[in-house]
Amino acid sequence: MRHFAHELRLYGHRGASAHLPENTLPAFERAIADGADALELDVHLTSDRHAVISHDPDGRRLAGEPDHISLVTLERVRRWRLKAGGDASSRYHVPTLGEVLEAFPAVPMSIDLKPDDPRAVPELLEVLARHGAEEQVILASFSTRVVRRIRGLGYRGWTALTRPEVVALRFLPVPLARRLIAGQAAQVPVRSGPVRLDGRPFVARCRRLGLRVDYWVVNDPLQARALLDAGATGVMTDDPAAIAPVFRERQMLPEAALDSPHLNG
Repeated sequence: MRHFAHELRLYGHRGASAHLPENTLPAFERAIADGADALELDVHLTSDRHAVISHDPDGRRLAGEPDHISLVTLERVRRWRLKAGGDASSRYHVPTLGEVLEAFPAVPMSIDLKPDDPRAVPELLEVLARHGAEEQVILASFSTRVVRRIRGLGYRGWTALTRPEVVALRFLPVPLARRLIAGQAAQVPVRSGPVRLDGRPFVARCRRLGLRVDYWVVNDPLQARALLDAGATGVMTDDPAAIAPVFRERQMLPEAALDSPHLNG
């Protein structure tokens, strides 16, 4: 059996968000039906401290609601009706994290805690612990202090690398980078400004350090194939149906081909 770090994963980025309103239960269901075997989602906290699934801090873009999630109750957020094809529909609403975990109890997930506020961490960890989901979920945040808080509270699951850790991984010698990196998954774009993060040396370095290396957001099958050929362990896509055939091709390869020496550095 291949190590968890090298397990191939096709993430539905906010579900099948190319086809259905993002971060909704129907979008997640569509992603799995279209071939995704993992989900990527975003979390905010309501004023009464409930974790809800939303990328934006407010409902303006998706529901025409200007309220910030952090300033309204869960009951208020539940009344939002998200737009599908320009029209609001009662079918699409903002789910809670608990609802998503209950709906997909065995599906690996990457959860991005959006607020730059370490005080939001305990509630998130409590929900994951209550559902026994720690080993199922990689936690991520663009906020370094939030990730440090997650680790400091003893989260039993994996965490994505912080931005400083990605910089160390990209530019420092491997022995030094190893000492500075506490996370287990490099979740990165193909490029960050002028810096490319999709080259074989970078991917090989990730694998040498026992890290996952998953790319966002990849909607082009040719790009997905090139990333997997370079040794990537996963991609996050808005359109799993378009990318799933590439993963099926990879999964038909012999085990030795997936863990070839040039990928492990």
